[in-house]
Amino acid sequence: MLETDRLILREFTPDDAEAFLTLCSDPAITRFVGGPQMKTLDQARAGLLERPIADYRKHGYGRWACVFKSTNQVIGFAGLKYLDELKEVDIGYRFLPAYWGMGLATEASRPVIDFGFTHVKLPRILGLVDQENTASIRVLEKLGLHFVEVIDYFHGKVAKYVIDAPR
Repeated sequence: MLETDRLILREFTPDDAEAFLTLCSDPAITRFVGGPQMKTLDQARAGLLERPIADYRKHGYGRWACVFKSTNQVIGFAGLKYLDELKEVDIGYRFLPAYWGMGLATEASRPVIDFGFTHVKLPRILGLVDQENTASIRVLEKLGLHFVEVIDYFHGKVAKYVIDAPR
């Protein structure tokens, strides 16, 4: 579990399916991420079990639920994901629209990056982002990632940003 001034980052559980469904089905939230939209609680539960929860067991990290301390509600997620296709680790974040523009993606991602470098001992972390997602690009840049190249990834061309572990 990680903690910031306003957030607790913790592992998802199957009980978080309703929040996860919203984060994976709202077109405003998912417009830049591609892939199929979730439509049911059963799909969300299965998605939790197959992705973040499976990643915790396999890699010791994954996308974590972001709980807003003042309401104790899951309002997003942030964390690391091993990308088999690229053999690299990606940082990702997603929040409910009511919480956009508050700096929460940056706040949540700083300790995630630190965790990746200090606990997991990653040599670098990448961020893949749709080139039109200027808000997410700003977050990556605030976190210290820098643009490397545009690559083809499963849902199209994405900008690849990276940050290397401190020496």
